[in-house]
This record gives sequence, structure tokens and C-alpha cells, in this order.
Amino acid sequence: MFLVGIAGGSGSGKTTFAKKILQKLDPSLSSSVALLHQDSYYLPSPPNHLKVHGEGNFDHPMAFDWALLKEHLAALKRGERVDSPIYDFRENGRTAEVESVGPCGAILMEGIFTLWDAEIRNLFDLKIYLNVEADIRFIRRLHRDVRERGRSLDNIIRQYYDTVRPMHREFLEPTRQYADIVVGEETDVAADVVAARVAEITIARKVEESIR
Repeated sequence: MFLVGIAGGSGSGKTTFAKKILQKLDPSLSSSVALLHQDSYYLPSPPNHLKVHGEGNFDHPMAFDWALLKEHLAALKRGERVDSPIYDFRENGRTAEVESVGPCGAILMEGIFTLWDAEIRNLFDLKIYLNVEADIRFIRRLHRDVRERGRSLDNIIRQYYDTVRPMHREFLEPTRQYADIVVGEETDVAADVVAARVAEITIARKVEESIR
């Protein structure tokens, strides 16, 4: 199974980029490529020791359930199916529902700390980092959190200064060095290149399986 990791700051367009790659694939391959969101693997509730001013720090690496994520990625690599959690950002917790992922020929995994953990990083066949200016990321995050997560403007600004910006500088920005490809704000060409590579690998593996 071909595994692509897509990292970048909050608001850098990771999900959009991943979906753009999927859209560029031939429809015959759509069932062979899946999208996995690291956000689904937030801990069931924010750890108390990470809270800032009484609020959860969702931009710290330890806010994620790394054990479950590693277990699921290893299973996907073995060609198995996993039941990925579904996280509710309005309630800041996991729902009772899950989403089945795999088995498939390729996985696109996107998330802020996709490249942070060395064990997970070594599973990726292709590592991508989206490098987008902070002001653009903040504006995108603001629009998303108001529209999709029911947050107030004051809450978004406070969270940005308390956790998003400092965590980005301390933990996230350094992971850029591990990327095979660094992509800027213009993602069309990069999506074409990645989609072509994913298609190539997926088709080759389908041929191998048919021969067996």
C-alpha cells in the first residue's frame, strides 16, 4: 500500500490539497485510494496538563492518540481495513460513529503533525509539507472555525495567540525538513504530480495482483 503524508500548519489547505489529488485521479481508481484525517485521531478529550487558560491545546503533538494512529496505519500497510474515529469539533470529543477505511492501494493522510512522529514518518512513501504564509493560514482558519465549528471571533483570536502560533513555531514548522516535497500556495501542479505518482503505483500493484 502506497502511503502519502501531507503536513502543514492549520489553515494551510491540507484537506483541500488531498481532495484535489483525488479529483485528478481517473474515476476507475477512486475506490483504490482513500483519505485519512489525522484530526480524527485527537484524544477522546483534551489532556488536562496541556490546557491553556482552561481550554484544550489542540495544537500540541500530545493532543493526539498516537498509539491508535500507529496501529491503524500499520494495519492499512498490511492491506487490512480499519475503523477510523470521527471527531466532533463543536463538542471537542469523539462521536460514537466510525468510518471504515481500506483496504486500498493508496492512502493520503493529512494533518498538522503528519510528519512529527519518526515511527509514523518512516511509514510514508511520499512526504509533503504545505508551506503557506501565517496571515493566509489565520484567515482561512478564522473562516472555517466560524462557519463549520461554531466558534466566536474572540475565541479564535485567543486560541491563535495562546496555542496555534506558538505550537506551530515550536513543533510544526521544524517538521518541514522531513518533507520530500514542499508546496506553496499554488497547489495545482503539485496535485497533478502526486496524482500521477499515486495512479502509477496503484495501477502497477493492481497488475501485480491480477498476475498472482
